[in-house]
Formats: sequence, structure tokens, C-alpha cells
Amino acid sequence: MLGLTRPASAPAVQSCRQCGATQPNPSVAFCRRCGITYGSAPSAQATLPSCPVCYQTVADDGLLPSLVSGPSRRLPIADHVVEHERHPVGDDDWLESLRVGDRIRIGEAWAPFDLVRRYLVTGIVDAGRGRAVLHDAVVTAIGQLARWGTAEVDVFADQEEWRAARQAVTRLMERYHRDR
Repeated sequence: MLGLTRPASAPAVQSCRQCGATQPNPSVAFCRRCGITYGSAPSAQATLPSCPVCYQTVADDGLLPSLVSGPSRRLPIADHVVEHERHPVGDDDWLESLRVGDRIRIGEAWAPFDLVRRYLVTGIVDAGRGRAVLHDAVVTAIGQLARWGTAEVDVFADQEEWRAARQAVTRLMERYHRDR
């Protein structure tokens, strides 16, 4: 899904803690994007990278907690992403099977795939990095579920389309997080 080429058991490769780029080979000492040395802490003014799987942003030291060893062991983002191969956030293979281009069909409605996946993983309705949320029935249902928490809630002046979308999103959430 993320285009990773190294197996989860491969030895750790240095990565830039400021932008998340991996070191192309051991002889390269500085990140081509940022100019800082691989493995050193990011600049205080830098916009820090987020994990593309769980959307968690690295801390000020450029590290994330290990999914295997717990929060006491901290890893660069590249190693954190590799750990997700053994510790997924949900059933991404199933979710990808529902995808059509950059959209996903939920019940009778369509929504942006990235927005729906981000919501399933984090519970936060966010288009990310300044992008506007597309307002359709599924996105409205996600917002209502985030606010009220259940598909069975009775909403004043509710529309049938919104109610059906809330129920469809609830079923999707339950299936995505099953057995995880």
C-alpha cells in the first residue's frame, strides 16, 4: 500500500527526522531535502512529518513511539511505518477493495477515500493540510457521528439521506475495526 520495499525484519536505515526521507545509502550523511544530518533532531521551525498509516505526527525529537515495544522505545518515522506491517490500524485490504479511484462508495453515497480512511483511523474529520472537505452525505454523516457518536441518534429535522449515510458509515467502521 505504501510502496515500502524493505521487509519488516530488515536492519534499521537512518532517516531524516525532519522530513522522514530515508538515507539512500550509508555514504550519504545529509538529507537532500532538509540539509540536516540523518538521525539528528529536526529544526524547531520545521513542519514535522506524519505517519502515512496512522497519521500520528512525530514529536519535537522527530521520533514516534514503537508499536511493538511501547512508548518507552522511540523510533524514526521510517521504522514506525515498517512496524505497521505487523500492527495495522484496521483492515486496509478490505477498505481498498471498496475504493474506486480516489473515492469510496459507502451505502448509496460516495466520499473521498483519504478522508474516510483518516476518519476511520483517527476519529477526526479533517481534510488535512488546508484542503477543504467536500460536503456530501457521507462527509456530513461522518461529522454527525463524530459529534453525536452513534447512528441511532434522533436528529431534529433529519434527512433520510443523512440517516442512511450515518448507518452506512457505522457499518463501515464496525467492519474496518473488526478483529484488530
